[in-house]
Amino acid sequence: MVPKTASAAERTLDRRLVLIAALAGLATSACGARRAGRALAVPVTATPAPPTPPPNPLEKNLLVGFCGAPGSPALGRMTGDLAAASRELRQRIRAFPAGRPVTPVVELIATTVHRSPGEDGMYRSRCTEETVRDYLDAARALNGLLLLNIQPGRADFLPEVQAYERWLTEPDVGVALDPEWAVEPGVVPGKKFGRTTGDELDGVARYLGGLAEAHRLPAKVMVYHQVASSVVRDEELLLAHPGVAPVKVVDGIGSAAAKKATWKTLMTTRPDHVRPGFKLFFDEDTRRGAALMTPAEVLALTPVPAYVVYE
Repeated sequence: MVPKTASAAERTLDRRLVLIAALAGLATSACGARRAGRALAVPVTATPAPPTPPPNPLEKNLLVGFCGAPGSPALGRMTGDLAAASRELRQRIRAFPAGRPVTPVVELIATTVHRSPGEDGMYRSRCTEETVRDYLDAARALNGLLLLNIQPGRADFLPEVQAYERWLTEPDVGVALDPEWAVEPGVVPGKKFGRTTGDELDGVARYLGGLAEAHRLPAKVMVYHQVASSVVRDEELLLAHPGVAPVKVVDGIGSAAAKKATWKTLMTTRPDHVRPGFKLFFDEDTRRGAALMTPAEVLALTPVPAYVVYE
């Protein structure tokens, strides 16, 4: 008699029964091993190493930039025809000594101070999303960085920075804080210097570091401008944070001698983890017949600037 051939369904069922029996045997063995006081060996999966953070844009490169805002030539050369301004920035960069890579910077004055209070009484206005996009496109055409400059008026720095979070999650966007224009209640911007504290700067740095970590971004460049000693108090309270590259830019105005004197004074309070920066003014620095400092003269300063910005 010829044995009946098992169907495909029967063969599948047989395999399932065998598997169930095998699993039951393993469970019984495990229970027996535990009753005998013997622990079963459990394979350990090694935790993968975290990915290497993206490079810090200031680690090796010198930053050189223009600042500006739409329709405001008084705020810098980066206005109007952004393509033409970018060509002028490239030409300026070529004047810097060879040997150190240069990253172009577009510093957009995104939150602009005013002498009138506005609807919310904060004496400032924010630029549009379209403006940020235009300036970011210009920075990317240069293969550079965009810095969003904040002149907060009577507002605090942190909420003004947070207003641009959609852009700060981009890998090539940082901030530049301008405490000269951060005034206290009752003070009209421009009547006297504004000011900030190291603690307030530290709050912005913590926020930026959190964004960099959450979005796996290169270290966020965080510039703070300083024109006089009174503008930043308790600077030592600005601490080092992973994912943040802070830069203190000295905004001294005048002849080379006057600017160097301001530089020497303001560098004495710079925390060690903060890189130095230097600002040059095409008009204010040359009003009394003085020559604009050359790139070689700027890079001869001690410490050597990591960011040079022109207005």
